[in-house]
Amino acid sequence: MKKVFFLPVAAALTFSLFLAMPAFLFAEEYSLDDLCRIALARSEKLKMAEENLIIAETGKDKAFSYLLPRLTATGGYTRYSENKFTASGGVMQPDSAYTWEVRADETFSLSGRELTALGISRQNITKSRHDLTAIREEYLLRYVAAAYYNCLIGRKNLDTAESNLQRLQKHRNAAEKRLKIGEVTKTALLRAEGELSGAKSDNLQAQNNLELALAVLASNVGIREPFTLHDIPVEEAEIHALAIFQEQAFASRAELKSLDVQKQIAADRILFMEGAYWPSVSVFGAYERSDQDPAGSSLNRESIYGGVALSFPFFDGGLRKADVSEAKSRERQAALQVEDMKKEIDIEVRSAYLAVVTQKGILRFLNDQLLFARDNYNAVERQFDFGLSNSLDVMDANTLLVSAERKVASAIYNYQLSLLRMKKATGTLTESLAGKQ
Repeated sequence: MKKVFFLPVAAALTFSLFLAMPAFLFAEEYSLDDLCRIALARSEKLKMAEENLIIAETGKDKAFSYLLPRLTATGGYTRYSENKFTASGGVMQPDSAYTWEVRADETFSLSGRELTALGISRQNITKSRHDLTAIREEYLLRYVAAAYYNCLIGRKNLDTAESNLQRLQKHRNAAEKRLKIGEVTKTALLRAEGELSGAKSDNLQAQNNLELALAVLASNVGIREPFTLHDIPVEEAEIHALAIFQEQAFASRAELKSLDVQKQIAADRILFMEGAYWPSVSVFGAYERSDQDPAGSSLNRESIYGGVALSFPFFDGGLRKADVSEAKSRERQAALQVEDMKKEIDIEVRSAYLAVVTQKGILRFLNDQLLFARDNYNAVERQFDFGLSNSLDVMDANTLLVSAERKVASAIYNYQLSLLRMKKATGTLTESLAGKQ
């Protein structure tokens, strides 16, 4: 009987403890690759950009529809107030009449401008794909990767603030003990109390900054459930020559590919506009059926006919000439945009390259500074315990250590982010991040 009573109580207690456990214990852990994959699937901004590709594909269907004949059906029924007859008894106006017709029409230009328009619509799809790739890379870098490393910096700053709080708490306790035995004055304890209060403030601020950074990342990626971040240790990447990165950027950048396609579209649009000088041919065929009551002797109940028409506009007020001139201007404009984009890409690659080199060097020097600052603090703290240094020396050493820890954390993630900016500049960011999934 006791066993029967004990089992439900144990199950209820276990379930209660399960519900009382902190939410972070059930949080999903995401790496940067995971976040990029989720953002590509859930981001509203990227979905809006994908609609441009769908619109371009619809434009191809519209262009193809002009190559197909138009098939129409019409019908009508007429009711007269009275029927009328001729003197010989023939029907002049029937009591009612109806007619219906099925007609096929096809109009095309002898220049083949409809085929040119179809080719332009296909090129526009290719351009939209390149534009979508550029938008994805910009979004992954600015709204996902940057927010991801901002969270990691915030988490590292929180760890630094907690470590600083523990050190100052330990120093405050040590100062209080030495004050009781008369080895230090009360000002040393007051200074330690003040520094401890500042550390508590910094710790609270670091917690709030991390919470806000996580909220921004969750909004950008589209995550609603609790999550944690998986931090990958920094790896020393080999930095190739600048010329290699420039060559890769000119071959892979989606923006440059898009402008190349736009330049070709502008050239084809000239051919499309010049096609308006050519005549157009219309071919049609129809089947017609009619009847009336009463029926006349001369009623033609059924007709099948077809025809061909040639249309050649001789004068349109200079509209065609203006259209061709505008198309040529747009072609020159597209060529200039390509050259201007190449210059922008060159500067962007140079800037990213120098940022990688700079951050790598800064990280190496800051790691040395952190090592010296940690050794210095440990030495000063031991000296304070033996009365060989004062409270100001400990505070200065601690401030130097906190500053070095924050700088190293910032340098580590800035270096990793600079590597991603280099991949963005060379057009390989999507392949290196989301392409792994």
